[in-house]
Amino acid sequence: MSDAYPGSDSASPVPASSTPRRRGASALALLLALAALALAGYAAWGSWQRARSDAAAQSGGRSPAALDARVATLEDALTAMRQERGGLRQRLGDAEAVNRSLREELLGLSERARNLEDAVANLSEKRLSGHDAMLLDEAEMLLRMAKERYALFHDAEGALAAYDLADQALSGVEDPAFAGVRQSLAAERDALAAVKPAARGVDLAALSRLRDALPELPLKPLDMPRTAGAGDGAFARIGRALAGLVRVSRDDGAPLASADARFARELAALDLAEAQAALLGYDRIAYAAALKRALATLDLQFDGHAEAVAAARAELARLAAEPATPAAPQLGAALKELHDLRAVHALKPARAAGKAAP
Repeated sequence: MSDAYPGSDSASPVPASSTPRRRGASALALLLALAALALAGYAAWGSWQRARSDAAAQSGGRSPAALDARVATLEDALTAMRQERGGLRQRLGDAEAVNRSLREELLGLSERARNLEDAVANLSEKRLSGHDAMLLDEAEMLLRMAKERYALFHDAEGALAAYDLADQALSGVEDPAFAGVRQSLAAERDALAAVKPAARGVDLAALSRLRDALPELPLKPLDMPRTAGAGDGAFARIGRALAGLVRVSRDDGAPLASADARFARELAALDLAEAQAALLGYDRIAYAAALKRALATLDLQFDGHAEAVAAARAELARLAAEPATPAAPQLGAALKELHDLRAVHALKPARAAGKAAP
């Protein structure tokens, strides 16, 4: 079977009904292609419309003019923000300048406060030095007074009181360099306390009472019987007979005439006064010797049977039997140490001022 082409000489005959059929199929295919093309165009147009509507929805549905106005508004707002930022920068600069000035003022105030602290410290040191100087003057005066009072009057009680006051004054001194003076002062005070000023006062009062009682003490009788049976002899009978006319007395080897009782009392009073002076002068040997002489005078010249004489003799015996008073203490070491320390401390500021002057 071979195809027949138009114009060929050996073409076979084609049926007449096949040609219209082919034409109808071609027209149908063309219509279908046009319809598909129309559908595609419509779909593309719908897509474009939808994209445009979406873009309009995203842009708020405004026109380009509105967008331009909005952009202009944003630019104005941005310009205002820039201006505000410039103002803030200026304010920040002003605040930094104020802070700088405040910092400088604070530094100045700190320097002034430091200067004030130094001034207050100097004033405090001057006050303390003046306070210490006043207390040291008081302590030195008390120590000198105690030394002179003891040297002149042997007043151990007054010297002890002065030493106590001087120790109180030195306890208020804040300079620790003067602590050694208090130790020396305590040693001298202990030496004064060992003298027992209270006991010496009691002994002096007892001697004064004995001297006051001497004028009242009875002396021995002028005629004392030698034996118990002497009253029955001839001389006794003659004496009793002549008692109203003649009076006979014996000397008995007494150092003083018994007829004048004033000498015996004055002699005992002198011995007691010498004992007082020796006690005040811490002369142990003279004190014991004066008491011994007073006892001998009392035994020899005064009536031992009288109660007053017996009491006076017992008091003298008690004073003589007491242990001897200790030696007088040596005062003045604390005063000398205090004076030397004050002289050394007075030289320190002068040396410091001399070094600071160049």
